[in-house]
Amino acid sequence: MVAQDLIGAFLGHRLGDGRHVGGRVVEVEAYLGDGSDPSAHSHPGQTTRNAPMFGPAGHLYAYRSYGIHTCVNVVCEPEGRGAAVLLRALEPLEDLDRMRALRGLAADAPARQIARGPGRLGQAMGFTLEQNGSSLLRGPISLHARAPGEAAPRVATGPRVGITKAVDLPYRFWQEDSPWVSPFRPGKTRAARARP
Repeated sequence: MVAQDLIGAFLGHRLGDGRHVGGRVVEVEAYLGDGSDPSAHSHPGQTTRNAPMFGPAGHLYAYRSYGIHTCVNVVCEPEGRGAAVLLRALEPLEDLDRMRALRGLAADAPARQIARGPGRLGQAMGFTLEQNGSSLLRGPISLHARAPGEAAPRVATGPRVGITKAVDLPYRFWQEDSPWVSPFRPGKTRAARARP
């Protein structure tokens, strides 16, 4: 499955001012395009919003979550299939100061706060809806596989996060023991917030 192979890949973005931000992918979620996955944006068929999912592999599918966050996916099947992998978290490696600024974090904010979760990742990488459909093979946004000979990370799998359909499918993959993975793990729930 492509999703597992993305763990350990390097995601980079050359920003408009020439600075470069990037990091190693440590958490993803797969969304199938074969009609069996009701949580996939492509499940109801092609629309204006999800059209890049049905395009060629190696392109970006970006969408707005909760009207606030830009989340990004890697399109990973032949044209017409509508499958993509949501990038959920990465280990920041290039220009952490700029990534903090893009996130609106203080200069001394812990690096773990930069890109844990898909909305934070999108913000830290400077992604916008204008990049929807962009190539990951050429251009300012790039995705690079692990270097030949580089040890593959140990990958864990479990249910996806924040969905209401097909929640039991183990299509979430993350690098085991990585401090950069988003804080939600299978079998754990958010602590209840205290009411004022």
